[in-house]
Amino acid sequence: MAKIKKGDLVVVIAGRDRGQQGHVLEVLRDDDRVVVEGIQRVQRHIKPGTRRDNMEGGIVTVESPLHLSNVMLVDPETKKGTRVGFREEQVERDGRIRTKRVRVAKRSGKDID
Repeated sequence: MAKIKKGDLVVVIAGRDRGQQGHVLEVLRDDDRVVVEGIQRVQRHIKPGTRRDNMEGGIVTVESPLHLSNVMLVDPETKKGTRVGFREEQVERDGRIRTKRVRVAKRSGKDID
């Protein structure tokens, strides 16, 4: 189970955007990177006709991926960065007892999911 998922609110802890918060748009598991809304914005030069949404080309500002170690999940209670832990709990589904892993904020002890 991943510690950071799409849609989570994270804070940047290193780099030029340090201290800023944003929601995760995409998680790139193979590269250990995340794309965060409004963070690490860079300009790209696009040729005309290479993308459907930009037929005329030009300079476009997009979010660039950050390494996973440079972001930290925001605690839902304290609104500060926190580490993520896991807790296993027993859940009964279809008459069977199953084990479910739940993400927990280390700072406050509250469930994230």
